[in-house]
Amino acid sequence: MPKNDNVIMSVRNLTKVFKSGIFNPDVTVAVKDVSFDIHPGQILSLIGESGSGKTTIGKLILKLIDPTEGHIFYKGQDISLLKSKIETRGYYKKVQAIFQDPFATFNPLYRVDRVFDIIFKSFSYDESDKEERINKVLNDVNLNPNRILGKFPHQLSGGQLQRLLIARALLMDVDILIADELISMLDASTRIGVLNLLIELCKKNSMSVIFITHDLNLGYYISDDSLIMYKGRLVERGDTKKIYENPIHPYTQMLFKSVPEIGERWDPDEEFLPEQIIYDVKDFYKNNAGKGFVEVEENHSVLYSDQ
Repeated sequence: MPKNDNVIMSVRNLTKVFKSGIFNPDVTVAVKDVSFDIHPGQILSLIGESGSGKTTIGKLILKLIDPTEGHIFYKGQDISLLKSKIETRGYYKKVQAIFQDPFATFNPLYRVDRVFDIIFKSFSYDESDKEERINKVLNDVNLNPNRILGKFPHQLSGGQLQRLLIARALLMDVDILIADELISMLDASTRIGVLNLLIELCKKNSMSVIFITHDLNLGYYISDDSLIMYKGRLVERGDTKKIYENPIHPYTQMLFKSVPEIGERWDPDEEFLPEQIIYDVKDFYKNNAGKGFVEVEENHSVLYSDQ
């Protein structure tokens, strides 16, 4: 794939099929024919309900699992061709992730400093200015090194641990950070601070973020562009504001209708039938057979049919 200076990663026709069992195996299509680009400094939200395939895409980008079909290009190079330890280590220097549970990331038997020690040891960084660099990234994420370093994970809050992980990414100077349900386990009072920090650092350092979430409000608040996932398919993509103001795919419309309005009482007589969306999507695809992805306006495309 030719290198595009304005695209740091390209996902092309990505498909992942899981099989279980030997004889007559059960087949689950987790991701099907997904394509998108990531630009430097861009915050891209992957939005969908549980089981929609968004976390699987994150794992594919992190090379934790291999795709069944399709390719992922990082700076023009197919990451499936990275075979040696040196090449893989170089990739992980620039592509990292922060997961939902910060407490599960840290070993409770070790002090939190260990996350930085591992970086210097595993990636052979120059340790001559190690303390100075660690203090700088901690200050960048609004943590006091004197109050944080030397502590065990249980002595810190979830918000502090997530900030530590963001500091780790800054120390490594990553190009792409995958944030999988980054703040779902944090207190409401802590969430906005972590999100604002992520936005600020992303723009300041030209770090790209793939923000995986099921929360439409968070996606709107943080992202430049959004990808709406439904049953492994990318059904709507483009500028976040345009999608939120003009949702077209039935699944996207259902997501927005499901968001409670502030100040309005829940109508006990209103029925919500989850299976209705299945029929709505089938009718939508049937009525628009053969169209595929269509750009309805600049930087806003919709999957009109899945054939």
